[in-house]
Amino acid sequence: MFPIRDHNPSERTPYVTYALIALNVVIFLSYWPLFNDERALAAFYDTWGMRPIEIVNGIETYTLLTSMFLHGGIMHLAGNMLFLYIFGDNLEEEMGHLGFLLFYLLGGLGADLGQVLANPSSGVPVVGASGAIAAVMGGYLLLFPKAKVDILIIIVIIFKIFPVPAWVMLGVWFALQLFNGVSNLGMTGGGVAYWAHAGGFIVGFALCLPLWLRRGGRDYWQRTDGHPPHPEASYNSSLPKVIRRK
Repeated sequence: MFPIRDHNPSERTPYVTYALIALNVVIFLSYWPLFNDERALAAFYDTWGMRPIEIVNGIETYTLLTSMFLHGGIMHLAGNMLFLYIFGDNLEEEMGHLGFLLFYLLGGLGADLGQVLANPSSGVPVVGASGAIAAVMGGYLLLFPKAKVDILIIIVIIFKIFPVPAWVMLGVWFALQLFNGVSNLGMTGGGVAYWAHAGGFIVGFALCLPLWLRRGGRDYWQRTDGHPPHPEASYNSSLPKVIRRK
């Protein structure tokens, strides 16, 4: 299950969202050749990825920033950029370009610190924009809980698109991060940094609280019905049928 679009594309060009996507892609392409050399790639991640034990010891703290622009593969990059593309534009429209950029970076830093708190002795490099994007998702949930999001459900050979409220999709996603984080607590091997995801989501939600309150809090939800404050787009939520020939 993953989102493919929301029904509320922003009315203004989200320059920062596009720039962040472009920057992540360019950086990934810059070290793409290293994927042919396992040792060189591991050394690269050791240098620029965030290792909790180093942060605890006050070493290489710059990796709190650099790690959020690195990815472990094409699918890792593609999934993160899809989420950023779907959820980033509406927040950027509400916060302004510079405000959104600051929010994104603070969300990424908070996500890394969440992973450090969960597993401070780990020496495994953490990379990816997932934590910063989780912050975007947390902010989106607070400001636009009823915005429609189309999700693609894949069950073996069955493909189906369902429009669901943002609070359902994002709430389920956050619950899964918490469940998997607790299930994998204490593990020192490689894998998914669930606590970075959960931490980023919480930080993003918290950072958006002042904006939500300035907009009027619950009165803002009543005025907008929990949607971005502009007309909703309409999509055909069906997939094209495939005819099999015998």
